[in-house]
Order: sequence, then structure tokens, then C-alpha cells
Amino acid sequence: MATITMAASPTSNSSASTTSMSLLQRQSSKNADTVSVCSTTSAFSTCPDRHGFYGGNQFSEKPKKESLTREQIIAREKKWIHMTSHWSEYMNTNYKKVRERCRKGIPDALRQKAWFLLTGANHLMGKFPDWYQHLLEEPGNPQIIDEIRKDQHRQFPHHEMFIDDDKPGQKELFNVLKAYSVYNPTVGYCQAQAPIAAFLLMQLPSEQAFWCFVAICDKYLENYFTPGLEMLQRDAGMLNRLLKKTSPAAYRHLQKHNVDPLLYMTDWFLCAMTRTLPWDTLLRVWDCFLCEGVRIFFKVALVIIGATLGPQKVRAQCNGLCETLAVLRSPPKKFLEEDFIMHHIFRLNITIEDFHREHKKQEMLHRKAKLEQQKAAQQQQQQNGGGSSNGPGRST
Repeated sequence: MATITMAASPTSNSSASTTSMSLLQRQSSKNADTVSVCSTTSAFSTCPDRHGFYGGNQFSEKPKKESLTREQIIAREKKWIHMTSHWSEYMNTNYKKVRERCRKGIPDALRQKAWFLLTGANHLMGKFPDWYQHLLEEPGNPQIIDEIRKDQHRQFPHHEMFIDDDKPGQKELFNVLKAYSVYNPTVGYCQAQAPIAAFLLMQLPSEQAFWCFVAICDKYLENYFTPGLEMLQRDAGMLNRLLKKTSPAAYRHLQKHNVDPLLYMTDWFLCAMTRTLPWDTLLRVWDCFLCEGVRIFFKVALVIIGATLGPQKVRAQCNGLCETLAVLRSPPKKFLEEDFIMHHIFRLNITIEDFHREHKKQEMLHRKAKLEQQKAAQQQQQQNGGGSSNGPGRST
């Protein structure tokens, strides 16, 4: 699996970082019932759309404009059937072909199987047979169980799976989140995990969705959901550095108005774009994310920021932090459409080497900041008359 674990630098100003994280926590609570920021709310329908939505931001009255003929769709499905039937061979010897086909879009009929294979969830499920059921039988942490119950009804409440408490989606969502909290008690449960789990349940049976969820939380988004959101803070710094290269004008504007990346990218990354993109765009982005890793989210974020703040007229109207955040949190619909996003994310002037180089830089900055914090703590302890502490610290 060609995934890259990204890291970004710690914020340069600790007080600014603390303020940003406080704002983020309040914003997360305020937007807990928000399904997406991608469109205006539509009227509630008596019939679901093609994705199962009865209403809400994700509801689409219009059928998707299919760019392929029926013959082309069938031909693609046959290629994917062959590839998934010879998965190990393709991944070991012809990964570029897998990536190319993921970028073109996985056929709807094969998406469930493809995602299960791309994440490596098939290996996890094979390695731990019946483990999901065993996890469900465990009592779990009562506090976490209570938090999950409070959040489960908030996820895509207009979707046919989650619209009522008695629908199977509500119970399956609780089971997946509870099972993961038992499986990985170090992480336990983070509110941002809920829409990811719900999204997976719309694509896969509950046990397969659980193992995909494990792979995403523990591999693709490793350390994203740990207390303090340390990895997210580093990735915010990394996004800022990449933006300087891809959209200098947007970067300068954000710097001028002291717009901390954490204030606009947290929902994008923590919720894996599930509360940001229109459904058709989201499926295409996830096809690539599960194949290429979290750098796809960086590219989507860079496209959204660059397109939204690119025009000089828009920047002139955003004459402060609040105005800029308002624009970034509600970008024009045209910049979130499937064709626009998929066209531009692979045409950004950044390479894999750029990602690796920034990753190393931010890791170095993070380690330096850690050492300075430890040194300051030791000096403070000595001033207070305490002994020095030489215990093992957390590795980074």
C-alpha cells in the first residue's frame, strides 16, 4: 500500500496554538450536527436520491451526468473484476495501474470490494476472524459508550440508513465505534471518527466497514485522533508550507490576516472530507485517498484554498480573519464539484518529493520544539527546587 504518513510542524506561537485549538473545540461542538458545507439545504423528499439521501446538504435532485457510455462502463467493470481477482499480483508488480484506475474512478458496482482490498482490511479480517463479534461482546469504557450514543444520531441524519433510531445504520454505527474503542483503547473515541465510520457503513457491510475503519484510523490517519491532536497541528504547518508553493497569493493573504490553518482545515482532515465535499466528489476523492494516502487530502485542500482565495477581488473583500474564514468554510460550489477537484488535484505544481521534503522539515521542527519544551520544564523544576526527571519521553 502506497500510503504516506504526513507530519507537519508545531505552531510557532504556543499561545496562538492554544487559542486556535480552543476555537476549534468550540467550533466542533457548534457544528456537531452539520453534515456538509458544500451546498444549500434542500427540501425534504419522500423518495431518496441515488445515494440514499432524503434531504439535507447532500441531497441531489438531478441524476448524475454520466460521461461514459454503457459499453465503457461495462469495460471498466470487467477490468476491475479481473484486477480484484488478481489483487496481490497487481499491488506487487503493477501498482501504477491500480493508481491510474483509482484516479479514473472505481465503478460503483466494484467500490465495496475495491475499498476492502485497498485498505488491507481483508488481511485484518482474515488475521482476526470473529474478532469483531468478540469486541462487541466486551463492555467497553462507560464514558466512551455514553459519548458515542450522544453522537450517533448526528451523522448524516437525512440518509436512509440513519434517518431513524430504529434503522440499522444507527445500531451498526454504534457497534463500529464501540468496537474500535475496545480494539484501540489508547485512542478510544474521537467525535470526528463518527462521520468516517458512518460513511464507510454506506459502502460496506458492518464487519468489513469496521476493519476498513481500523485501517484508516491506525494507518492512513495515524495519530490524528489522539488527545491533543498533535499530528493535526503538525499537518497544519505542512499544509501552510505547501500552499506557499502552490498558491503564493493565497498564502500571503492568510499570513497577513494571521489565519491559522487549524481554523479552516480541521474539519477537512479530521473528518476525512466527509463533511466538506459533495457526495460524488467525495467518492472519487476517497477512491484516490485509499490508494495513495493522506496526501490526497492535502491536494484537495490546496485546490480549494487556491481556487477560493485566488481571485484578487475575493481577497480584497476578505479584509480580516473572520471574513477569510467565512469564505474558506463555505467555498463556491463550483470549486467542490467532481470534475473541478479531480482535474486540479493532479495538476498541482507539487511532487511526491515535495511531500517527503516538507515531511522531514516539519518533523525536525517538531522535535526541536519538543526538546525546547522539555528543557524549559526541567529548568522550571530546578527553579522550584525539584529533582531532575530523566524518564523516557514520547518518541516522535
